[in-house]
Amino acid sequence: MSHESAPRGQLMIVATPIGNLGDLSPRALALLEGADAVYCEDTRHSRTLFAAHGISPRHRLLALHEHNETAASVEVVERVARGELVVLISDAGTPGISDPGATVVAHVVRAGLTVSTAPGPTAVIGALSVSGLATDRFVMEGFLGRKAGERAASFAAWRRERRTIVFYESPQRVAATLGELARSLPGRRAAVVRELTKLHEEVLRGTVQELAAQLSARDVRGEIVVVLEGAGEPEAPAQAVVAAALRERFSHGASVRDAVADVVAELGVARRETYALALTMRADEGPGAPARDGSAGTS
Repeated sequence: MSHESAPRGQLMIVATPIGNLGDLSPRALALLEGADAVYCEDTRHSRTLFAAHGISPRHRLLALHEHNETAASVEVVERVARGELVVLISDAGTPGISDPGATVVAHVVRAGLTVSTAPGPTAVIGALSVSGLATDRFVMEGFLGRKAGERAASFAAWRRERRTIVFYESPQRVAATLGELARSLPGRRAAVVRELTKLHEEVLRGTVQELAAQLSARDVRGEIVVVLEGAGEPEAPAQAVVAAALRERFSHGASVRDAVADVVAELGVARRETYALALTMRADEGPGAPARDGSAGTS
C-alpha cells in the first residue's frame, strides 16, 4: 500500500513521534488525514500533533485511554465492521507498548476483522539501539512496580535473566531505583536514555553503581528509559566441583548412573562428560569399588 491510499474496513495502529515531530512517516500522515475516526490517548495532545502537521481533526478525534478502553473497543469493532478506516494512536510512540491499545486490538481480532500497522517510533527500540548493550535478545519490563516487594521480585529475577532488560522509570525515582539495583547488581552495565529524539537528549552509560551515584547528584527531568545488561552465560562448574558432588553421592552408596543423574540435575552439567568423570573416579578407587552400571548416554 502506498501512502497516498488508505484502506477501509480495518484498524490501523499508527506510531507517532516520541519527541521529534519530524519522525511522523508520510504513510502515518496519510492515514491520519484519511481516517474516518482517530482514537487517541488524549485528544488535547493529539490536536497539537494534528496542528503541527496541518491536519484538520474534523471531529474525528475520540478518546481511548486506560479507563475506557474496553467500552471504546466495542465502538471500534462496530466502526471497522461497517467499513470505516479507524486509526489508533497514543500520546507518543506505538500504541499497546506500555500504552493503551492491546485490548482494542484483541477485540478487533476476535471479531475476525483486519488489524494492520504503520510502524514507527517506540522508546523501547530507540533506547536499546543506542545503549551499547546486546540487542539480539531482550525483554521489556514496562514500568517497574512501586511496591518494595514487587521491585525486589523483579531485581531477584534479573540476577538470572540473560537477555538485555529494558524498563521505564520516572525521573523522580530513577536515581533511587538504580541505587536499589546497585546493592544487588553493582557491576552490571546499563544505559539511562533521557528525552530520546528531543532537544535535550542524553544517554548515560556505565555500571549500575556508577549511574546511581551520578544521578543521585542531579535534578533529573524528562522521559526515562533504562537499558540493563543481562546476566550473561553462567560459568560451567569446575571439574573439582563436579567431582566433589559425585564423591558425595558415592559415599552414600549411589550407583554411577544415579550419581550422574543427580549431579547433572543439580549443576546443569553435560551428562556425557559427567558420566566419563564418574567412571574415571570409580576406576581410580580400585577393584573394590562397586560395579559400574548404566550407559554413557548423550549430553
